[in-house]
Amino acid sequence: MEPVRRKALVDAALRVIGDHGSLAVTMSDIARQAGVSPALAHHYFGSKEQLLIETIRSLLRQLRSDTVAALNAARTPRARLSAVIRVSFHADQFAPETIAAWLAFYAEAQRSEETRRFLVIYARRLRSNLLADLKALLPTEAAERIAEGAAAMIDGLYIRQSLKSAPIGIEASIALTEDYLTTQLGKAEISAPSSGPAGHLLPEGEGTTISNHSRDK
Repeated sequence: MEPVRRKALVDAALRVIGDHGSLAVTMSDIARQAGVSPALAHHYFGSKEQLLIETIRSLLRQLRSDTVAALNAARTPRARLSAVIRVSFHADQFAPETIAAWLAFYAEAQRSEETRRFLVIYARRLRSNLLADLKALLPTEAAERIAEGAAAMIDGLYIRQSLKSAPIGIEASIALTEDYLTTQLGKAEISAPSSGPAGHLLPEGEGTTISNHSRDK
């Protein structure tokens, strides 16, 4: 029963934060949303701060789980890049309350070192997942540049989605990021040397099989 109650409180915290658009919520607000008493909420988490930390942990765990599943289903570096993009805009991650919660956590990171640490983990995972497969297609310098650009687009489109007057849907966000990636890969291919170390672009007819590689997800 305890895991069920804890999850119910985390889910309720996400909804309440989304409704308020900030972390200025009370344990009573969250408990009411979960249908439990404030005393029970304090029993499971001790304080609102600990419940909020568990909420961001939950978001990261879900994102990581979805990413691992998507990457395991993809068969080529380019397909894995598309998988990372699509997971980033998965319906669960792109839900209004989830976006509002992420933005609230970013604001809180200016004051909370622990919250900032979790957001740094998210940023590093996203960059690592993009970079791992870009380096299978491009020289390292180009791969790093494009990974930074794609990650910035993903985060930026989240911010755009929070502007209710001009929302951008899931498919449009995916298409914009894919267009950027395809354009940058094409530019890098044109400027790449005709041969080079393993993993760099090679002339047509001289491709090599790229084995699965480990990544920091």
